[in-house]
Amino acid sequence: MSNIPTGGQMCWKREDGEHVLHLRHSPLEQWRNYEEFPEYVLQDPDGFSKGITTFRALLKRDWITIKS
Repeated sequence: MSNIPTGGQMCWKREDGEHVLHLRHSPLEQWRNYEEFPEYVLQDPDGFSKGITTFRALLKRDWITIKS
């Protein structure tokens, strides 16, 4: 994850009844499912929201959470 840029944005959106992490690098971009960034994706524990492990890692890279 060291090659991931800092300062992106994250939000949680509902997809098929589940909360799923969505990302963008700047406010000018559209939100995209985190799985569209395979270089960022980390394995999630069973029973957790899709993207929770990636979310926690990106927080450490100064990404911010935007309320959806």
